[in-house]
Amino acid sequence: MYDRIVIAVDGSDEAQRAARRGLQLAQVFDATAAVLSVVEQKALRLTETSAVKTQLRERRESAITEIEELASELGHPVTTTLTEGKPAVQISEYAAEQDADLIVVGRQGLTGLGRRLLGGVTEQVLHRSDVPVLVVPGEDDAEMEADYTRVLITTDGSENADVAIPHGIAIAQRYDSAVHVLNVVDLQAAGGAFNAGGLEKEFIERLDARGQDAVDSVATKIEDSAPDLTVETAVERTSSFEGAAAGVREYVEENDVDLVVMGSHGRSNLQRQLIGSVASTVLRTVDVPVLVVKRSG
Repeated sequence: MYDRIVIAVDGSDEAQRAARRGLQLAQVFDATAAVLSVVEQKALRLTETSAVKTQLRERRESAITEIEELASELGHPVTTTLTEGKPAVQISEYAAEQDADLIVVGRQGLTGLGRRLLGGVTEQVLHRSDVPVLVVPGEDDAEMEADYTRVLITTDGSENADVAIPHGIAIAQRYDSAVHVLNVVDLQAAGGAFNAGGLEKEFIERLDARGQDAVDSVATKIEDSAPDLTVETAVERTSSFEGAAAGVREYVEENDVDLVVMGSHGRSNLQRQLIGSVASTVLRTVDVPVLVVKRSG
């Protein structure tokens, strides 16, 4: 599944945590690991002296050195590249050049001037690249050995969501994980934000049944492909204004999920609302690594 992994670093603690996760994954899959750091072009333009420009480059060189040391500690070789430009563009293009199977990034990072981003580069990479992206949160323990005991695959029954299934299977097989399959019934989306009268019981039951069909379909595909894996299915309702993402977050917390695997886009229970906003909200609010997979074409 993963032969070539690209790890993007910027010197932040989040990036170092992500790098550790990426290197551990590379070890497990016996994949090559390529580390990239980008000196932000905008930051270079805003600097007034050559000394500051040199300092920006040295920060990125230092970030790469830290990951080289980490790789040595873990006993996994890496190649490293330092470049300049727009980070999301450079990361996406580099991953394409490397024919990467996976990009690993931190959820948050630093701009070239040291200001924190709320995942801006990460989300741009998700939009630009067709390569799956593993997003590691800042709360992740940098010293902890990755142990994906419980892997969650989310589904809404669409083909866009199904692209996540092979990735969830591959990781679960390597880590001997239990696989959870979840469909969230978004009652706000179903009834409309201004629905004062509530939803008919029969309608909600139909949504539940549709969700159950979706998770059963995924469970069957997993069992056919990897019969040794343990699979649990769940259909959960949420009435949160955060939508399905709130249901995912609650399920992750209640079931001690270690990794979420999801498609970047899909359709809602009503087959009308894109799940892209769901993936974005999950990335921002769930405090475990999230692997986002985009349907090609």
